Amino acid sequence: LDSDWSVRFKYSNIYKTFTAWCNSHLRKAGTQIENIEEDFRNGLKLMLLLEVISGERLPKPDKGKMRFHKIANVNKALDYISSKGVKLVSIGAEEIVDGNLKMTLGMIWTIILRFAIQDISVEETSAKEGLLLWCQRKTAPYRNVNVQNFHISWKDGLALCALIHRHRPDLIDYSKLRKDDPIGNLNTAFEVAEKYLDIPKMLDAEDIVNTPKPDEKAIMTYVSCFYHAFAGAEQAETAANRICKVLAVNQENERLMEEYEKLASELLEWIRRTIPWLENRVAEQTMRAMQQKLEDFRDYRRVHKPPRVQEKCQLEINFNTLQTKLRLSNRPAFMPSEGKMVSDIANAWKGLEQVEKGYEEWLLTEIRRLERLDHLAEKFKQKCSLHESWTAGKEHLLSQKDYETASLMEIRALMRKHEAFESDLAAHQDRVEQIAAIAQELNELDYHDAASVNTRCQGICDQWDNLGTLTQKRRDALERVEKLWETIDQLYLEFAKRAAPFNNWMDGAMEDLQDMFIVHSIEEIQSLITAHDQYKATLPEADKERIAIMGIQNEITKIAQTYGIKLVGVNPYTVLSPQDITNKWEAVKQLVPLRDQMLQEEVARQQANERLRRSFAAQANIIGPWIQTKMEVNLMKLRVYQCWEVTKSTLQHLLSGMKQLKRSKTIFNITPTEFHVRVGWEQLLTTIARTINEVENQILTRDAKGISQEQLNEFRASFNHFDRKRNGMMDPDDFRACLISMGYDLGEVEFARIMTLVDPNNTGVVTFQAFIDFMTRETAETDTAEQVMASFKILASDKPYITVEELRRELPPEQAEYCISRMTKYIGPEVALGALDYISFSSALYGESDL
Repeated sequence: LDSDWSVRFKYSNIYKTFTAWCNSHLRKAGTQIENIEEDFRNGLKLMLLLEVISGERLPKPDKGKMRFHKIANVNKALDYISSKGVKLVSIGAEEIVDGNLKMTLGMIWTIILRFAIQDISVEETSAKEGLLLWCQRKTAPYRNVNVQNFHISWKDGLALCALIHRHRPDLIDYSKLRKDDPIGNLNTAFEVAEKYLDIPKMLDAEDIVNTPKPDEKAIMTYVSCFYHAFAGAEQAETAANRICKVLAVNQENERLMEEYEKLASELLEWIRRTIPWLENRVAEQTMRAMQQKLEDFRDYRRVHKPPRVQEKCQLEINFNTLQTKLRLSNRPAFMPSEGKMVSDIANAWKGLEQVEKGYEEWLLTEIRRLERLDHLAEKFKQKCSLHESWTAGKEHLLSQKDYETASLMEIRALMRKHEAFESDLAAHQDRVEQIAAIAQELNELDYHDAASVNTRCQGICDQWDNLGTLTQKRRDALERVEKLWETIDQLYLEFAKRAAPFNNWMDGAMEDLQDMFIVHSIEEIQSLITAHDQYKATLPEADKERIAIMGIQNEITKIAQTYGIKLVGVNPYTVLSPQDITNKWEAVKQLVPLRDQMLQEEVARQQANERLRRSFAAQANIIGPWIQTKMEVNLMKLRVYQCWEVTKSTLQHLLSGMKQLKRSKTIFNITPTEFHVRVGWEQLLTTIARTINEVENQILTRDAKGISQEQLNEFRASFNHFDRKRNGMMDPDDFRACLISMGYDLGEVEFARIMTLVDPNNTGVVTFQAFIDFMTRETAETDTAEQVMASFKILASDKPYITVEELRRELPPEQAEYCISRMTKYIGPEVALGALDYISFSSALYGESDL
């Protein structure tokens, strides 16, 4: 008796648990057991238990009550257990029939392992680990729960409560549970499980709490009931998660497609608006307006275009990333709307840059033209003013008939005075011709105020013709009366004849010394300095002429003093006095050093400009080859371009120097270089961004395909070895050699099959991306239309359709509404209200026809 009680005490916890577990199944057949060691002895309830838990029929039991009948029935049960691949070590029918409690409990544990726990994994050890892993995953988010085993980790009851709350949060308020109330926690779990989950109470809270190490088999048996109770929910959760994952991929792809379309439309619209502005070649009439146009263009290049360059680059990156994601998720490739392909945008951008270059060249040409026009117009006004000042009153003088009442000396004086005027008139002929030539050039250059120029020029020419006519008439009149007069004062005449040209020469000299000039280079200013030096070389000769002229006046004075002639009035043959010559000569001498100073200042300015040009050329010669070199660098290494910031600084310094050059309004010949440097820089930025995107897509491919970085490195090394031309492609022979080097045993048929995968368009080359896709395709675990269909079928409880209510119950709101808005109505007999066709929807997700 003592021995029997010790056995019962030893197995008390597991005894209760196994009894409750067996009854949880036997009650489905309308029966139960009281004592495991007694009620299974005849084998009848043991066979019934196996039929309930397996859903299969066992052989018909023997009806007799003899020992051999009981042994036969137990053997039928044990044979069935063995037929399921279970090894019954040391368990025989005789021990069960004799009521051996240890053997009976061992048999029940074997049944529990096979039919309750083995579904979680394969063998006993792995079954235990599988069940433990399931418990750990489900209870991981809960405070004060750390499941590490099937004994002490369950003593406080929180792990059991967490399992229930994870699947049925409506049954337990986990936030109100306390770790220091293990009895309360365990009883709560037992009561809720029995009442709502149909899991009978198999354990006593006091036994678990008061035992240093609760029985592992008892805990596992009880916990396995929770696993099976929640198995259906788990399957539905897995199906819902798979569907949500697929829908999330589709939603993200659709978002990227919409984003691409929007960005492409905006960029093309900006190009469409910008090109007509750049094609407009209507010149402004003033230099200020044209300079504003130039400033607007530079503002466009500096402020408005750079963001668009980034948008264009980002558009290509988004397109490549989207295509990679579609390929990795087994979706059809994205085909943008008509006219919005990457190639369409590239062509539109190329057209924009061509128009842009022509516009800049046109602007600079127009500015130079207007600059020339302004200079000519100012020169025209100056010469006209000088000429009009000289001609003022000349017509009135020539029209006088003073010779009719003049004396002999006065007539002679008038005649000589007229000769001097004719000499002066001839000297001014060059100026009139210059005025006409400037006016003609202004017309040819399309000067905006050409009408007023022509009017003024015509007035001067008409007046000049009239002066010629009047001059000839006066000469004719004077010659008619000249014969009446014989005495002539040779000295006055000599003075008048020599003073007038000299005075005209001084007028011309003063005009030249004050003449405005505009130059663009050191050579041009040196030419002006040379001309000025040549002029200064004539001054000594001119001074001799001045002395000679003044000598005539001295001779007149000397003769008058010698012969006692009283001089009254001025020289009758000229309006010029000796003092006029002296004053004008002094004025000429003062203008010479001022002219020297102006020319030297311009030399200094042109030298400064030349230094800026040279500095710009030196830096441009550096940045240009650098850009070309960087375009040829192995693009896969552009992630580590430490020279980036240094070179960027160099470019900014270069562009800064360019701005200094442009502050001088006389320098325009550096813009083509600026254009090429900017375009080269933009192309480098675009190439770098594209390469980074290519690397990121390879990383995306690696992560999506589930390959390691080491594998990706190995694939890259193998590809590079057989990429003999170093152009990122292998021909079929090199590709075959590459596969053989990686262990492939290739026949002709197999190689032909592989080539159809890596080169579907029969281009004759294999790219790195196609190579990577092939190396990962056949082992990759990817979602398919069939898998998504199967997941929907689980949520729909095996129906060929799913209802709106089921979608909203099983999926998050956003994903549920996404499916409802895209699924078509299910057509079929006797369908529920709101039935939707998930089969065609699953196929459409992958661009396939209905399966």
